[in-house]
Amino acid sequence: MPLQVNRVRDSIMHEQTQSDSVAVEMPVAVQFNGINHAVMLATPQDLEDFAWGFCLTEGIVRSPDDIRDFEQEQTDLGILAHVQISPACMQFLKDRRRQMAGRTACGLCGVETLEAVRRLPPVAPPSDAHRTVSSATSTQPQDLRQMSAGVTLAQLLSAMNALREQQPLHQETGATHAAAWIAPDSQAPAFIREDVGRHNALDKTIGALLRDSQPIGRGALLVSSRASFEMVQKAAMAGCPLLAAVSAPTSAAIALAKETGVTLLGFTRGDQATIYAHSQRFQLSDRGKAS
Repeated sequence: MPLQVNRVRDSIMHEQTQSDSVAVEMPVAVQFNGINHAVMLATPQDLEDFAWGFCLTEGIVRSPDDIRDFEQEQTDLGILAHVQISPACMQFLKDRRRQMAGRTACGLCGVETLEAVRRLPPVAPPSDAHRTVSSATSTQPQDLRQMSAGVTLAQLLSAMNALREQQPLHQETGATHAAAWIAPDSQAPAFIREDVGRHNALDKTIGALLRDSQPIGRGALLVSSRASFEMVQKAAMAGCPLLAAVSAPTSAAIALAKETGVTLLGFTRGDQATIYAHSQRFQLSDRGKAS
């Protein structure tokens, strides 16, 4: 949004004000079946994508079939995101909330033991509509070690470089992060979403992929930020075996990536990157193709 500001140059504040663009950040309250769940500070764009991605990466739903409806309501205090989910998922969420003192997208609030820190959030049980023998016996995300991303290092680097030029909010305000996805047959980033919060941007991209019925497990997620714990957590919960960040990862992010089977890259810039977990996905004899 436009704002009048005073600029300082050569250690002198100019008397005349100038127009500047500021990223919008406002409270977004997420409700499930009419019950408040969380309040996020987010950029009020692509909020339906955000809601879908948040539902999946927080383990609230198991599949897009469990999300029945979405509406958003503008209020004087912020935005209400009304999400309707299946009765089975709602009952699971109620049971889970009873065991938690609090919960945010960081994935740690409400955790009661050190042993639970690196666990992924529990996942809603499958509904009768898509219950199978395998899903009925397990409510945890699959191990990603055996999954093939099918993306080369050259593709990743090309897509990350292109992403820098496709962030209009960041170019205008300098205050937002972006997330994107690259398909195995492409070198161009797709489903680019921006937000003041890096985890919100990633949720938006994941949600957009879900809404478009894209195979998230065949491709890679890109983020224009550091790779912190919750970013790896969200990639793993979405079933994506490859996450590339433009900045550094944290130790907790690396540990979780190794544990869940996510190939984690940091400092993905220009023609360089550092691989911190599961580098065996890339076969250098095949010019870095992810196996």
